[in-house]
Amino acid sequence: MAGTLFVVATPIGNLGDITYRAVQILNQVNLIACEDTRHTHKLLQHYGINTKTISYHEHNEQQRTHELLERILNGADVALVSDAGTPTISDPGFRIVQAAALSGVTVIPIPGPSAVITALTVAGLPTDEFLFVGFLPSKATARRNKLKQLVSIEATLIFYEAPHRLAATLKDAASILGDRLAVVARELTKLHEQLRRGQLSELTQHYESEETPRGEIVLLVDRNAIEPATTTVQSTVADLVARLESEGMDHRLALKRAARELGLSRAEAYRQMLSERNKN
Repeated sequence: MAGTLFVVATPIGNLGDITYRAVQILNQVNLIACEDTRHTHKLLQHYGINTKTISYHEHNEQQRTHELLERILNGADVALVSDAGTPTISDPGFRIVQAAALSGVTVIPIPGPSAVITALTVAGLPTDEFLFVGFLPSKATARRNKLKQLVSIEATLIFYEAPHRLAATLKDAASILGDRLAVVARELTKLHEQLRRGQLSELTQHYESEETPRGEIVLLVDRNAIEPATTTVQSTVADLVARLESEGMDHRLALKRAARELGLSRAEAYRQMLSERNKN
């Protein structure tokens, strides 16, 4: 009988941020696949966990996937962990999860910390829609091209960024996305945790003049600013939706945008649009 693959979230900084269930699973499985065994051993030692570990990272992911899957198919229970947070989120793990699922192996999530969600909850930016982009390209041209693709996204944008590239990324973001409100979340849950809020231009100026920050960084940028409605007071939801669709926006996004511009809920905007169209 095949074993089970557990995808286990671990702390992003403070070792106390781990669930009882995660500790229990890490104690019970036959093997823990770690991004860095030395890093994970600190956590295991803290909780008195003696389970055997094996490395599983971007440089051996393909080879290890076959090895781990064979062990699971032969009955072993394996826990997958990353250095911090939830595995597979900008971390290795996708291959083994995919291979296990395709092989009919049971894959069980053990939820817990994630830097993306942790940062979003304290940023004070809209949370109803957000886009996690991960790391932007390190080369300036590729980074700017990626940012250009995100200009019209009406959602809070979330990035991971390396400390030495933060100032350059903020500058490019301000230039391409516009001078939006943004938050730099650094060293979350750790001793030197810091949240710095401001316009992208202000944050650029700050980090260009300061020493390169240290630690793990999450950058959050407010959604695309909604331009003031150019229609008259008499404009209807149907008129606005029709205009936005003529500009190339799909119907769902056009209705959502019209609702915001007119200060209506999406449901009320939809009701009014149907009513207006039925009258014509």
